[in-house]
Amino acid sequence: MAVKSGRRFIVEISAERKVLKELRLIPGVGKATARDLYDLGFRSVAELKGRDPEDLYLRHCALKGMIVDRCMLYVFRCAVYFASHRQHHPDLLKWWNWKDTAAPLFHHNRR
Repeated sequence: MAVKSGRRFIVEISAERKVLKELRLIPGVGKATARDLYDLGFRSVAELKGRDPEDLYLRHCALKGMIVDRCMLYVFRCAVYFASHRQHHPDLLKWWNWKDTAAPLFHHNRR
């Protein structure tokens, strides 16, 4: 719903804001990471289901035009896990548990 105020339109709640709010439901995802996911084309948590975190990381680096801190890959791994499972192991909802040493855990739990 838009309200005209002088030259500007004030929008109470935009679709973009709703999406960003939903993406922040993912453990470890704050405002900046929600924006990154949005910029990668995601419009819901469900769209992350079954995605390849490594591919997301490479696309994110390309979008930013630089090598992004590897912690972002760990956040993407956690986000895909969260979206891909109904029940979650509490330890797997912490992005730092998705470091490269835990990568086999990720592949084991993708089913």
